[in-house]
Parts: sequence; C-alpha cells; structure tokens
Amino acid sequence: MKETIIILGAGVMQGPAIEIAKESGFYTVVLDGSSSAPCIGMADRFEQIDLKDKEGIETFARSIQGKTSRLGIMTAGTDFSVSVAWTAEKLGLPGIPYQAALNASDKARMRECFKKAALPSPEFFTITAADIQPCIKSFTPLTEAYYRFPLVIKPVDNMGSRGCRRVDSIDEFEKAAKEAIGFSRSGRAIAENYMDGPEFSVDAIVYRGEITICGLADRHIFFPPYFIEMGHTMPTVIEEEKQLSLLETFRAGVRALGLAGKDNIGAAKGDIKLTLQGPMIGEIAARLSGGYMSGWTYPYSSGALPVKAAILMAMGYEPEGLIPQKKWTCAERAFISIPGTVKQLGIKNEESGIDNGQLVIKMDYINDFFLRIKEGDKVSFPENNVSKCGNIIASAPERETAIAAAENAARSILIKLDPKDSETKEFLTHTETHQISGLRHREDGNFKFPPDAFELTDDLRNTLNLLPEFINTANRRYNSWLIIPFNAFQSSGLKDYMGRTVEETLDAVRQLTGLPLPITCENAENKVMLGRSFWSALIRGSYQGAVYYIDTLGV
Repeated sequence: MKETIIILGAGVMQGPAIEIAKESGFYTVVLDGSSSAPCIGMADRFEQIDLKDKEGIETFARSIQGKTSRLGIMTAGTDFSVSVAWTAEKLGLPGIPYQAALNASDKARMRECFKKAALPSPEFFTITAADIQPCIKSFTPLTEAYYRFPLVIKPVDNMGSRGCRRVDSIDEFEKAAKEAIGFSRSGRAIAENYMDGPEFSVDAIVYRGEITICGLADRHIFFPPYFIEMGHTMPTVIEEEKQLSLLETFRAGVRALGLAGKDNIGAAKGDIKLTLQGPMIGEIAARLSGGYMSGWTYPYSSGALPVKAAILMAMGYEPEGLIPQKKWTCAERAFISIPGTVKQLGIKNEESGIDNGQLVIKMDYINDFFLRIKEGDKVSFPENNVSKCGNIIASAPERETAIAAAENAARSILIKLDPKDSETKEFLTHTETHQISGLRHREDGNFKFPPDAFELTDDLRNTLNLLPEFINTANRRYNSWLIIPFNAFQSSGLKDYMGRTVEETLDAVRQLTGLPLPITCENAENKVMLGRSFWSALIRGSYQGAVYYIDTLGV
C-alpha cells in the first residue's frame, strides 16, 4: 500500500482534505460514524468507526501501519482532534501531544490554561446537572465581583455553537444550563462572562514551534441570545494595529495550550473578540476550521492552502501552500428558514433554477452553493450553526462585489413551507420574549427570539394595528385577491433578517403563490382583501410567513 493518510470525518467539511490528499498522491482512508456521510465516495477506503472511539481508531490505524510505507492521521472541521492526537501519540506519528489536544477540546481546561498564562479570557465556572439547583439557590459564584450577568453558557466539549447561548438573568439560567449540558458528551457546561465586541476567526499552521497565520476573517453573528454566524468575510477590514494585537493574543493562546511545542505539528483555529478592553480569546481548537473557511474561503481569498499544509505535515513532510498568491475578498453567507416543513424550493433569479432536480445558481462571482435541506425536511429558526439551510460562497477582487454577490445569492433562495405544518402557525402567532441588558431590540428593552423578520418601530406597529382585516371570504379565486396597502411600511426602507426589502419580499410572495398581489384598494367589490393579518405574517416571517398565510386561507 502506498503512503496512506487517515482522515477523520467524511462530511462536507472534510471534502477538500480528501480531494487534496488524493491529488498529493496519498492513499486516503476516511473514518466516520455514519455510513451515509456525503464524502465517503471520494476516498480510496472507508471505515465506519465512531470518531469519539479513540481506542478503536488506534486499533484500526495499527492494523494498517505495517502495510504502508508511511502513515499519517488528521482532521479538519470536526471536534475530534483528541482522537487524532491520541492515535498519533500511540503510533509515533506526526502530531501534537494528547494532553495538549485535551486542553484545546475541553473548554474548562482551555480557560484554566489561559488563566494560568495570564491571557485575556473571561472568568468562568464549570457546572454539571447536579450543580444547577444549588447554583440557582445560592449562586455563590455570582456574588464575587468578577462574575456578573450577562453570562454565556455552553457545553465544554462541542462545536458549531450547539447549546451555546447568552444568559442575562438568574431566571434564564436553569433552561440554558440544562440545554448546554444536554449537548455535552461529558455532561458538563461552562458559564463565563460575556465578551462584548466584534468577533474574528483565524486559522494557523503549527510546525515545530512556528505558528503561521493563514488569514483573519470578520465573523457576522446575529440572533441573541444565541450566536448564529450568518457568514464571514475574509480578509478583515479592521486597522492593521488591531489585527496585530488580535493575532499576538491568538499566538499566545496557542502556546498556552501546549500546541506549539518544538516537536509539534498540527493546526489551530481561533475565535477572538475585540472588546473595549482589547483582544480576548473566545476559543482555540487544535484543528483547521469548519464553516467553509479552511477548505474554501482561504484559497479563494489568498490562494493559501492550509488544508494541503496540514496534510503534508501529518504525513511527515514540510508544509507547503501557505504563501498568499492573491488579494481577493471572499464572502460566505448563510440562508435560513422559519419553522416548518419544506414543501418547495426555488430560486428568484432568471439565470438560475432547477437542473436535473437540483437547484443551480448561475450568478457572477459565485464559487459554491451548499444546500443543506430538501423537500420534506423539517426546518427551524437556527439556535446553533448546524441548523441553517445552506450557504453561499463568493469571491471577487473588490470587497463590495464579493459581499453583494454572496448576499444577493443567499436572498435568491426561496423556501416554501407546507401549510399543514402547525409549527409554522405557532411561530407566526407566538414568540418568546427576553430581557437583555445593553441591547435595545425594542423600546421596552425586550427582544424576541426568534426575532420578527422586519423590526418595526412603535409608530409602524401602531399603524399596523389600525389596518382592517377586510377579508371578503365569499370569493376565493386567486385572481380576485388584493392587498390593503401599508404605505408607511412599504416606504420605510426596512429590510428583513436576510436583507430583503419589502418590495423584494412581496416579489418572492408573488413567485411562490403565482398571485399578482397588486397593492391597491381600487375596484375592491367582490375581491378578497388581505389586510392586517397578511402584513403581520409577512412582518413576522418575511415572504415565508406571507405565503403560509395565503396557503392556509383555504384556497
């Protein structure tokens, strides 16, 4: 058997690693706990192994080590760097120490390392299910000066923002803690002080003590109390002095975790915040990033190939492909849905559409389109970064061009929901209200989650409440329908949470329903007039809410 690399994970995020490894001439063996992982067919060999089972992975690796002239093991975009490090250490393969991988995988250990090294990182405490009620009753940690609301609660050992949310009061603590612990493989969560400020992502290659930065990206985070990344843009546009400060803090964090020893080879991925007090470390993982960064946006933006470098190092060679070849901007943007069941998928673009049953985007500067849903799937408003509906990646020489291309493409995806699913109705009529300090989502200081698609001012909401229902139920023919105008809203310039204007939203409604939907009250006799409830559904759920409302009128 020729030189062989074991790659943990056969999901979309590992696709570039499998492809590059094969192009580099290595025999590729992928491991995954799922026999239906999408990139299995790309590899030379597949083995179904639970990626948490480090002993099982070690046993398998030993079984092929003597059959190949050279063996390596790596991962990208998964949270199983511990399994990689364990196997590499046991078999004498290139990698990082197992203990260092634990430091970068367990957030409680990570925070302890940063604290010991006196690095800027939030104060924290660890909780289990048994700690929740005693914590609520006494909340001793919060009596100390450095623990204060708002807090962020998250599992100590998961990724993709699963179970991670902001907590602004003791009343929210129990629910958030239970949710975070439920997402933890070890049954533990961490509660830490909230870091206020913009967030950045950075990937690096670590080779024998040298940390090579691959790039720094702006992260676009929305929808509190959760932390939903609706995209990232690379490179960042912050001042060079601030960039250097962020990267210096990141490098110090990599060293504090033990990832940059003189004999270590591997990668590091960091989330860093720029607060009023300066850079603070969110997290650092001992792997290359997921979220389409390491395999897509770095190459599109700079020509750098961190995945190739990581593969070569895992195989015992010096890293290559880290010298930037160009200075483009790459923008990744996500698209989302309100709760329900997908009935129909479409694209609002003349040159795009359905080809052989697949949605296809044909727009300038678009590199990739990742659709993560299909007709019949259940969808929900995202509470983590794995429950979004899909992603668009665009790149261009100019920043504005790349961003506009990605955002326009993301807005062009239309998801029509099944009117039989009552979860959509519940979403349109009910919402959970939170109090959040320092953020004015509404005049009373409260905010909604999930939020309204359009955030109305009090004046607009009062005007909405004055609109009549005015529905003539005697005539149900589509071509007889009209809409009572909501002129103040239509001319407000407001945009929904995907950036659609009111007119763009109405155009999407027209496309999905086939209705002309004129905005007029002329010749209203014997017409079905859509009034306050129609506009309320549109404001709450954008085009999806309006279409669902129309579809459930019994037509």
